[in-house]
Amino acid sequence: MAIKEKKPWRQTPLVESEVLSQAAGCRIFLKLETLQPGRSFKSRGVGNYLLCAFKRAENPDLVHFYSSSGGNAGIAAVLAANFLCRPCTVVVPTATKPMMVAKIRAAGASEVIQYGVSWKEADTYLREVVMKQAEERGEQGVHVPPFDHPDIWDGNSTIVNELRQQFTEMGESAPDVIACSVGGGGLFNGVLQGLEVQGPQWDKTTVVAMETEGAASLGRSLEKGEHVTLPKITSQATTLGATRVSERTYELATKYRATGKVRNAILTDAEAAMGCWRFADDERTLVELSCGVTMALCYGGRLKKALGRAVHPDEKVVMVVCGGHGVTLGMIGQWRQEFGDVDVDGMNGHVDSVPSAITVPNGA
Repeated sequence: MAIKEKKPWRQTPLVESEVLSQAAGCRIFLKLETLQPGRSFKSRGVGNYLLCAFKRAENPDLVHFYSSSGGNAGIAAVLAANFLCRPCTVVVPTATKPMMVAKIRAAGASEVIQYGVSWKEADTYLREVVMKQAEERGEQGVHVPPFDHPDIWDGNSTIVNELRQQFTEMGESAPDVIACSVGGGGLFNGVLQGLEVQGPQWDKTTVVAMETEGAASLGRSLEKGEHVTLPKITSQATTLGATRVSERTYELATKYRATGKVRNAILTDAEAAMGCWRFADDERTLVELSCGVTMALCYGGRLKKALGRAVHPDEKVVMVVCGGHGVTLGMIGQWRQEFGDVDVDGMNGHVDSVPSAITVPNGA
């Protein structure tokens, strides 16, 4: 009997949501990446990157991993390094929220260093100072990118492998749509890469790429017909805050948008926040803004608008609940109060079957 290789991520549940199906007008399935060790999909891609780097190392016992992500990728790197019994140092900008610094330390980082006012300054310091000092001590330093590497995309593609297995076990055919958030593009690349190897039945699955205004580096590139860099990130969804998506992301999006396999949509921070608080009320799950922008598709006819066509009750739509640490109960409450009126005019039709249509402040 073959023994499966242990990995620093896990298979996550696929759950059909009756409530969100009512709200969206089709069958909504949730791929719950919130249940990964790092509480986000980053455990797959970043975990696979560390695993591959560790296997390639000349002397694995000397490997020391280094990350400059003060968010979900940094936490995923620390947890994957723990899995491999190797240290991981994280360098983050001085503006990183104390809550995230505490979470990185709690995850087991060997050291958390705060340096510079931007990610670029923190990453430069990591590469040019911290890692060089480590190499002088005889360590084999490995820099961990947050999204732009084939090993990361390979890890993220396992989502689609699991979806195929899970839909088959349910007696279902391939989903019609998979929706996911896009920051630098690591998840998007993995999903499309996974779809490419599933066979003809999965060729018809559409991928909807979701971004927020002020962090839409993919959307702006597609609009201009060239790979552009945003001057800065102005969205509150900071974990989507890559000013430039990977070359592979732009290549895939351009290729498949022309065939209709890829659609993209850009929502406001207010809509993303609405997605967060309504998802919390409807499914008892907390997600950060970068995930809320995808969950918002379930409400107010946004899925129809993103697809550019009507949706049908028997269509199967997978929402990749990518997770994330940038959320608290207090933030959900604040978003409910501040953005409770985003969809208030369209809630009456669902008041009897969707809890968040009732819990909206001063709602229907």
